[in-house]
Amino acid sequence: MKIFRNLYNWTLKKSSEKKAPWFLGIISFAESSFFPIPPDIILIPMVLAKRINAFLFAFICTIASVLGGIFGYFIGFVLFNSIGIIVVEFYHLDDSLQNFKELYNLYGAWIVIIAGFTPFPFKVITIASGLFELNFIIFIFCSILSRGARFYLVSGLLYIFGESIKKFIDDYFNILTILFFVLLIVSVFILKVL
Repeated sequence: MKIFRNLYNWTLKKSSEKKAPWFLGIISFAESSFFPIPPDIILIPMVLAKRINAFLFAFICTIASVLGGIFGYFIGFVLFNSIGIIVVEFYHLDDSLQNFKELYNLYGAWIVIIAGFTPFPFKVITIASGLFELNFIIFIFCSILSRGARFYLVSGLLYIFGESIKKFIDDYFNILTILFFVLLIVSVFILKVL
């Protein structure tokens, strides 16, 4: 847990630097297409360090994440056999991909909305959206809706309850880190079972 605590403290320190919003945007973009770490890990300390910019940071996260999602869609649509399969295999989802296709054809828009709001790896969904050819306009709309709701909710709560949330994170950092990874693993497991 010490490595995550050090990362959190480092991010908190770097959050007030001039280039921090660019870093947030790059991480948000990458996470929606290929990178395993969610932008919340950067967003939370940034908002805690500069609460006045909470909604600007949520906007950056949302736009960059949707643009990254479009890149993920492109990977699934055009480059699945070269790049997309690597991401799918990283999460050990290659065996359940065919079963997932049937669900995706029935509930594609809902899957994008739910995955975009939860800790589930969004990149898997963006790639699947391209691979299974979900309507591109519906994909973008659902991505904006779910990612925006997620990042604005996190930023809004931090804006309102910033100091008490910061104290809560500091007091229960190890438990929260474990809980985050448990939710991530459960999300991937649920997808594998489906």
